[in-house]
Order: sequence, then C-alpha cells, then structure tokens
Amino acid sequence: MENKNLYQNLYLKQFNQSDAIAYSKGFISGASDYNFQLLDNAYRNSGRVYAKLKIAIETNHCESDNCSLELAQIKRLEEAPKISLDFLSSFISELSVTEEPSFDPNNSYQYTVANSLMSGKPGFSKTDGYNAYLDLLTDGSQQLAFTGPAFEKPLVINSASLAALLKSETSLIVSTPDINGDMTRLLGEVGLFLPDMVGEKGLLPTAKISEEFVMKNIDGSFDYEVIELGEGKGRNILKYDLEKIGKKVKPFINAEVAGLMDSEQDAIAAWNVYISKSTSVEEDDQMAQNANAGESSWSYEHDLPIVQEKKVLFETKYKEYFMNNYLKQYTKNQPPSVQEDAAVFDIADAKKAKAQKFLDDNDLN
Repeated sequence: MENKNLYQNLYLKQFNQSDAIAYSKGFISGASDYNFQLLDNAYRNSGRVYAKLKIAIETNHCESDNCSLELAQIKRLEEAPKISLDFLSSFISELSVTEEPSFDPNNSYQYTVANSLMSGKPGFSKTDGYNAYLDLLTDGSQQLAFTGPAFEKPLVINSASLAALLKSETSLIVSTPDINGDMTRLLGEVGLFLPDMVGEKGLLPTAKISEEFVMKNIDGSFDYEVIELGEGKGRNILKYDLEKIGKKVKPFINAEVAGLMDSEQDAIAAWNVYISKSTSVEEDDQMAQNANAGESSWSYEHDLPIVQEKKVLFETKYKEYFMNNYLKQYTKNQPPSVQEDAAVFDIADAKKAKAQKFLDDNDLN
C-alpha cells in the first residue's frame, strides 16, 4: 500500500525548498493574493449582531426568558476574540513542526500544505486556488477550514478539540525527539566512563571507556587486537568486552525507552526518522531528506497504541542505534594505555614473539 503522506510530504519539502519558482515566468509576471482575511471574515457581522443583542436586552425585547439566550450570545461574542487569537497561535505553532529538519514525513501531509498556505509560500495563494476560513460556531468554539488543489477534502480544525488535545499533552503534528541530544546525554549516564570523564555538557573529548570493560589475558595484561598498517607493519588496539558493555547499558536503555513510550507518538516519530534504519544524525545531515523508515514506517493512525511486540522491537533497535552510532566510536581502534604497547611494530616479529611466549608459558621448549 502506497504511503501517501510520506510521498506527498517529501514532494512538498522539495517543492518548497526549490528555487525553481523563481524561474517561472507565469508566477513572476502575475500577482498572488495571500490575504485570506481570516479574522475580518469571521467577525464581519459580529458587531451588528452584538448591537442587536444589546438593544434587545436593554429594551427587554428578548426572545428568551430573562434574556438568557441573548446574554449567552453576548458572552460568546465577547470571549471570541481571545479564543481566535489563542486558537490561531496554537495552530500555527503546531504547523511550524512541519518545517523542522527532523520532521517525520509520515505525519499527515495536509498540515504541510496548511503551513505552506498560512506562511505565504509561493504556489499556495488564493490565486493558486487555496483558501482558508475561520468561523465562529454557536457552541462558542471556532473552526478553521482549508481548501485547495492539494486537499482531497477540506481540512477542518475545531478550536475546542485542539485545545483539549494540547491540554492532554498530545500533539496534532508530532515533533521528532532530539535523538542526538538523548544519546549524547545517555553516554555519560550508562556507567561505562569514570566520573572525571563526564562534564556538565556530556563526555569530555578525552573520554575513554573504563578499563573494567577492556579484555585482558589471564595474567592481567591487555588482550590486544592487531590491525595491519601495510608494508608488514601493525599496531595494537584495545579489545572490549561487548557482552559486558551490553549488560551494563541495558537498564539505562530500558529506562530511556520507557520514557519515550510515555508519549507513544514521539516513539513512532523516532522510529520512523532514525531508529528503524539505524541512520546516524551525521548521515542525515549529508542527505537532502532525513532518512526515514520507508516501507517499515509505523503509522500514527493504525499503530497507536503501540502493541507489546513493537515495543520490544523498538527497545532492541534503540539499543543497536546507541551502540552503533554513539558508543562504537569509543570501542573502535582505541590505542593502548600502556605506552610501549602503542608503538608500531613488525607483524612477523610479533607473531614469532607470541608463539615463543606460548611455548614458554606452557613449558613446551
């Protein structure tokens, strides 16, 4: 099944970031109307209605007993401007998420279109067939409706529903968690580094994993891996007990994942943009579009709440992401702490010395 949101959001991002519109003679030669007059249209007749209600109340010509309906209408009209400003402010803030670098394109593409319209991007004006309406409803709430070529049907947002959603700490458009920040912080918390290796802003540039997690021989000396440098030369690098490291970080990973799962839509965004494909933030920076899960994406409409099977998968992949993209730099090609073991050596001579040591240790000479 085609992931329409993914396809449309990637297209819209490319369209909005492209300079091609500057070379469109049709666009440059014509005027584009971006004046949607949301507040003007919504309140066009409210002054007249307010005045009639006031006169009816003051002259005791109300249609309801004790003017109860008229007083309720007056109250709604007096409260309406603040509701409008709060409503528009909240909705525009939600729409701004679509422009974040790590925005998950599996969010509804209609919000990207609405943001393009509200922010006056080329190609989304009234001249291009788009429009937006703000209506005051009889129940005191308000309604935004968006129409235009990219909308299959009008996008309608109710102020009361949006307010209730945000009050429950649920987002209309989810912002992808700061995975880079979370992982960087986690490095300093997992207990693999000595306390003096951790600063206020995370690990120090000189940080090294504690020797507790370095592989050693029976006699207590370091068990090195040899890497070849060419021309028969080599050097030692430290070998790490990855199983022991994995056991050490597991409870910290579990706690981190549990925190993410407090907001399952955040977990889905993290999965879709980063965790599923195990791409690093650095890799994404080199791409025109952040890497995303593609066919393995999780859907906000169909995968919430997240089932236990997927929670377990998320935890497994989250740990892999941490180990491969953040911890690996501290376990790969690390030089010995013993100075004499760090020198470049002749590989053939080293093999002979190792074989002789084995004979000596086992009384085989």
